[in-house]
Parts: sequence; structure tokens; C-alpha cells
Amino acid sequence: MPRSKSPISSSRKKLSADLALASRLADAAGAAIRPYFRSAFGLEMKADATPVTLADRAAEAAIRAILDVERPDEGIIGEEYGSTREGASRVWVLDPIDGTRSFVGGRPIFGTLIALIEEGVPILGLIDQPISGERWIGAAGQGTLFNGARANTRKCAALAQAVQATTSPAAFSVDHLRAFERLVPATRDTLYGGDCYNYGLVAIGQIDIVVESGLKLHDFAALVPVVEGAGGIMRDWQGNPLTSTSEGHVIACGDAELLPHIIERLNG
Repeated sequence: MPRSKSPISSSRKKLSADLALASRLADAAGAAIRPYFRSAFGLEMKADATPVTLADRAAEAAIRAILDVERPDEGIIGEEYGSTREGASRVWVLDPIDGTRSFVGGRPIFGTLIALIEEGVPILGLIDQPISGERWIGAAGQGTLFNGARANTRKCAALAQAVQATTSPAAFSVDHLRAFERLVPATRDTLYGGDCYNYGLVAIGQIDIVVESGLKLHDFAALVPVVEGAGGIMRDWQGNPLTSTSEGHVIACGDAELLPHIIERLNG
């Protein structure tokens, strides 16, 4: 009798196919974005007062075109074109340009975010910076790679020695800003700007903490496997794992020992 494939072997093969597909999706998005960088990008403001460009839409359209052909049974949630087959057990979550304001300003610290979630849990994540050619990719049970080499967070268990980052104080609500301001004096330094790029820097040991609030699923789903695959941890402000039902108040730490100290400060 022929041997049946082991569940582990099948799972690894599936993960390998998912990782390869995610990289191809990022390649397609990057090819759509680069012609618009520091060029005529067609800026508009959406109903929620956030910016969108031709590059955002072209990148997400390029990704969706591939997924519709190659993964017709899997769902898609995208920032620009909404949800398709959202009730599927496996869903791709897309943010074609996370950091559109940086893109508009000609700053190459934005990124394309691609995540795959199963039953609401992020299992694969990719951050791609298509101008500098930097790419992080991580998956559950597998170490994060940065441009093909293993990525590692750095050890930093003391808040007083930690460098943290957040995109902008203006992105916090009044109450969440007060909470964040309780954390600022306890750390060595605080950097502003960066969007998803900051989480990539945590994954390669350049900074130690990112704290943000009010993120949407497409903003954070891809970040979780990247940070955690590099040895870090991502949680909400109460210390719970991040899933598709999380409110989007997130903490990323390169060293998990920082987490309880951060939560204590944020929650007063």
C-alpha cells in the first residue's frame, strides 16, 4: 500500500507554498508602486481623512489579481478594495502601502503588508519596502528572514535602556496619548515616524519597543509573525495575543521581559 503523507509533511509543504506566494505578491505590489514613487501619484483623501494614491490602488489590485486565480477559495481583506470571501477559514490581509503619508513625502519608510490568517490568527506575515529592497517575512513555527538571512531581536530587559518608536502622537486618542506619555520618560529614547518599518527594525534588533493604538487588522496582522518569528512578542495593551477581533492597541517588544513593565505604565 502507498504511504500516506504525514500531517507534518503536508503542513510544511503548504507553508512553503504560502511563503513563496507571499513573496510573489510582494514582488507584484512593488512593481506597481515604484513607478509612482516621487512622481505623479494622484493623491486623494478618503472619507476617513486618510490619504490614498494611485500606487495604493495599483498595488492592491495587482495582489488581488494573483490571489483570485491561485487561491480562489481563500478570503481577502484589503485596505483599498474591502473584503472578498471574508468568512473563509484562510484569509489574506493586505495593506498595499502602510505609511501612505511617508510615500507621498518621498520617504522610503513605508511598506507593503501581506498577512495570512487562519481562523482569525495571523500565521504568516511579510513587510516589504520596495524602494530600498528590504523584506521581512515570518511564519508560525519558523524564524523570520530579513532579505533571506535570519532576523533576531536584541536582548533588552530594562525599560531604562530601551529605544521605542511610534508613528505619531497625533495617531493616539486623548486617553491613549496620556497612557503613552507615561511610558516615554521610562525609556532611553523615543523615535517618531515609521509606520510598519518600525516593527521591521524591532525584528532586526535596531529598536526595542513599538506602541500604537487604533490600528486596523490590515495594519497589524502581518507584523505579528515577523516580530515573533525574530524572537520578540506582540500583544494588545492588556497583554492578550493579537487576532482578527483585537481592537488594534498594540505593543511590540524585542525582549518579552519588557512587556509587563510597558503594560503597567500604559494602564497607569
